[in-house]
Amino acid sequence: MLVVLESEVIPMSYVRCLRCKECGAEYPASSTFTSCDEDFGPLEVVYDYEAMRGRVTRASIEAGPRSIWRYRELLPVDWEGAPPPTGHRSGLTPLVRADRLARRLGVDELWVKDDSVNQPTFSYKDRVVAVALARAVECGFDTVGCASTGNLAHSVAAHAAMAGLRAVVMIPHDLEAGKVAAMKAFGAKVVPIEGNYDDVNRLCTEIADRFGWGLVNVNLRPFYTEGAKTFGFEIAEQLGWRLPAHTVLPVAGGTILPKVAKSYRELVTLGLVEDTPARIHGAQAAGCDPVATAVREGKRDFRPQKPKTIAKSIAIGNPADGPYVIEEIRRSGGWADSASDGEIVAAIRLLAETEGIFTEPAGGATLAVAKKLIDSGRIPRDEPICVGITGNGLKTIEALDYDDGRVEREVVGAIPARIEAFAALI
Repeated sequence: MLVVLESEVIPMSYVRCLRCKECGAEYPASSTFTSCDEDFGPLEVVYDYEAMRGRVTRASIEAGPRSIWRYRELLPVDWEGAPPPTGHRSGLTPLVRADRLARRLGVDELWVKDDSVNQPTFSYKDRVVAVALARAVECGFDTVGCASTGNLAHSVAAHAAMAGLRAVVMIPHDLEAGKVAAMKAFGAKVVPIEGNYDDVNRLCTEIADRFGWGLVNVNLRPFYTEGAKTFGFEIAEQLGWRLPAHTVLPVAGGTILPKVAKSYRELVTLGLVEDTPARIHGAQAAGCDPVATAVREGKRDFRPQKPKTIAKSIAIGNPADGPYVIEEIRRSGGWADSASDGEIVAAIRLLAETEGIFTEPAGGATLAVAKKLIDSGRIPRDEPICVGITGNGLKTIEALDYDDGRVEREVVGAIPARIEAFAALI
C-alpha cells in the first residue's frame, strides 16, 4: 500500500468501498489506499447500486448539467457537498452519425464518439482528470501531477489551473512540441525524463511517495479511472439509451476500455438500458501492441514491448491495466488488433475527408483497426458500430508527414496571381 495522505475517509454518496481487482479485499474509500495490502492489486471503486435504483434514472441524468457531472452520482465524488472545482466544460461531446464514412467502410450504421473537441484540452483525458482533481481537492492535496505521453499532462495542467492547484507533470523527453508548449501555457512545471512512458511511470510512483503529491494516474488512480466511464455513459444516452453492438476503443495504459465496459454494465444494472450484446474491441499501433498481440495469440497476459510508433499517446509498452483490457475484450466477445503507422495516417485522412473530424494518431489507430475488423468479418457490416476518437489532430500535426516510417513532405510552390496559372494547376 502506498500511503500518500493521512486523512479521514471522505463520504462519496453511493460509494461503498474500494475493492482489490485481484483478491477482492475491501478498503475504505480513502485516498490513503491505492493498492491492495495483500497482493498489491489495483483497487476498484464499488457502488451501492441497490440504493441508486429508482433514484438514478434517465430523467435525473437528463436533467443534470451538460458535462460529465450529469453522471455525478455514478462517480467517486461527494455530490452532496460543494460543486466540483473543475470539469464543468468536460464531456457531452458529439456522437456523430458517420454516414459518409460508413459508406466508405461498407457498413450500415456507424457512429463516431468525438472527444477531439472535449474541453478544455481536446482529448478524452479531460474526463478522468476532472474526476481525479475533484477528489484531490476533497482530500486536501495542493500539488497534483501525472506521468504522461502528452494528453494527460496537458489536461492536468489545464484543470489544475482552473482548480487553483499547483501542477508538476512528468513526460518522456521526446514528446510532440505542440503538446509540451500547451502544458507550459497553463503554468505547469514540465519535467522531461529520459526514456519512454514506462520509465516515467516507475519514477512517478517514487515521486508520489517522497513528495506527498496527488498524481492522478498513480496514487489517485482508483478515482481517476472512474472518469472514463462517462465516455460510455454518453454513448448509451446519445444513442437513445441503448448500447452499440460494437465499440472500438484505443488501448494505451488500459484505462478507457475496461471502464466503458463497466459503464455499460452499470447502466444495465440500474435498468437504464436493455441488456443487449455489446462487444468491445481494442486498437493499438503495430509499433506498440502488447495487448493486441496477447489477444491474437490467445494469451491471458501480455509481454511488455518497447514502443516504436508515431502514435505516442498510446505508446505504452507495459500497460498497467493491460490484463483487464484482455479480460473485458474476451468477456464481451470482442477482439483486438493493431495498425501500422502508414495505416494510421491513412485512417486519420479518411476520417477528416469524410466527416470533418481531425484526430491524432490514437484515433487513426482506432479507425484503422475498426476497418480491419470489419473487413475480416469480426464486426458484421449490418450491426451498429461506435468508434471512439479520443484526441485532436491539431496537437500532432507532424504525424501526417509519415507513411510507413518514411518522412514525406510535399513542397508546393506558389503560382502567379493569374487565373490561367490557377486553372493550369487545378
